Amino acid sequence: MEKTPPFLLFLTFLCAFSTANSQPFLGVNYGEVADNLPPPSATARLLQSTTITKLRLYDADPSVISAFSGTGISLLLGVHNADIFSLASSPNAAASWVSANLLPFLPATSVSSVSVGNEVLNSGDPSLSSALLPAMQRLRAALDASAVTAGVKVSTVHSMEVLSQSDPPSAGAFHADLAGILEPILQFLRDNGSPFMINPYPYFAYRSDPRPETLAFCLFQPGPSRVDPASGIPYSNMFDAQVRPTEPVFGFNSNVNYYSCHTFFYSN
Repeated sequence: MEKTPPFLLFLTFLCAFSTANSQPFLGVNYGEVADNLPPPSATARLLQSTTITKLRLYDADPSVISAFSGTGISLLLGVHNADIFSLASSPNAAASWVSANLLPFLPATSVSSVSVGNEVLNSGDPSLSSALLPAMQRLRAALDASAVTAGVKVSTVHSMEVLSQSDPPSAGAFHADLAGILEPILQFLRDNGSPFMINPYPYFAYRSDPRPETLAFCLFQPGPSRVDPASGIPYSNMFDAQVRPTEPVFGFNSNVNYYSCHTFFYSN
């Protein structure tokens, strides 16, 4: 692997779009699967020098959580897929997770949400998918047990593959065979004011159509818009075109929706 120069962060975009009760923001995903990464304290200082206000972790690394103490940058933590079964089966496991990964750091470090697993419904493991909602419910109960953590939201990050159709964007729909699992999860999010989270991958769209104009469309560069023939809505970039199909299927949520884009890297 190529050596990473100082302050080169393998971070990708984390975006949210507002509804009536929220404000949009731009954040980053903090991936740690690389060599020669700067220490968490250096990462925290770098992000404080920007307008970044949100950070997604794929786990609950205590060194990273503590490094963002007092920074004003809010974290989204992750529960590993491998931990879902234990959370789903035991209130004590959920309480222990909260005690180990949240209580030592709050309120000095701001934590807005916890994602229980990543792309679980497309993991190929039906038993894991079935355990997802119980794990989310157990974690929600454990968070509610303390005033310090009661405000932390619980959600899960989905793959774009939960959609059976996304093109044109106005025709977005969930896979029918996931309805039995997805509907109660969406109801849980609605009942708790939690965000719907999904990972769009503009790179895959470019890989299937590697023309220069497609690359520009994926990289937010100026160029002709692509018009949805059904709605007449023009799209100036692939990101908007990919996340728009999730809005009709989750339009009832009054909270903010998170879109975590794992494609484009940037450096200081």
